[in-house]
Amino acid sequence: MTGIARTRTPIFKRALAALIVAAAAAAFWQSPARSAEDAVVIPPPAMDEKAASGSEKAIFAGGCFWGVQGVFQHVKGVTKAVSGYTGGAKDDAVYETVGSGRTGHAESVEITYDPSKVTYGQLLQVYFSVAHNPTQLNFQGPDSGTQYRSTIFAENDAQQKIAQSYIAQLDQAKVFSKPIVTTLETGKTFYPAEEYHQDFLTLNPTYPYIVYNDLPKVANLKALFPGLYSEKPVLVLAGKS
Repeated sequence: MTGIARTRTPIFKRALAALIVAAAAAAFWQSPARSAEDAVVIPPPAMDEKAASGSEKAIFAGGCFWGVQGVFQHVKGVTKAVSGYTGGAKDDAVYETVGSGRTGHAESVEITYDPSKVTYGQLLQVYFSVAHNPTQLNFQGPDSGTQYRSTIFAENDAQQKIAQSYIAQLDQAKVFSKPIVTTLETGKTFYPAEEYHQDFLTLNPTYPYIVYNDLPKVANLKALFPGLYSEKPVLVLAGKS
């Protein structure tokens, strides 16, 4: 955690919190969809998987998982997007421990999707364009540390080849002002994060961190990928009491 904005417990005084939230929300809704990290228009991947029936999974890390989860919950064809930790041991998959930056874990999102409706390559396009900035090494926006690294956790050889090809394609096209630093890791296990992290963007739309850093990502998804955008998010906690 870097700074008060990502504090998970209600440490603000009630009156001050109300003023901050109101000001932040007003500023967002009266301005364009801009945040700490702006979206970048990029071409689709030259290599992609073939559309097929069934269900597949993808795991992406790109800074705070609140925003990454929130973006992919609005992508058509995604049936589930869960915030969690990938890259380290099971016993270390705890928010406070991961926050030390010494566990090998990255805050990540496990995406379950229907490849007949959205391909792995399309998910990568959203990931690189809207969900985070792939040129930032071990930080995203206000958050720094290896737990916020840009990493694709490939589930199989096909995903790894598609991701490698796309990174090379984007670097060659120079669509970003700096080289992509996204790493590829394989053979890693995903561990779901604590329940209070799930659906955080949807459940806390006026939280200052969400207003400034994450709501613009969802707005940019809608603007840049209207064919992939779903107004209704797929929530993890839907149906739970």
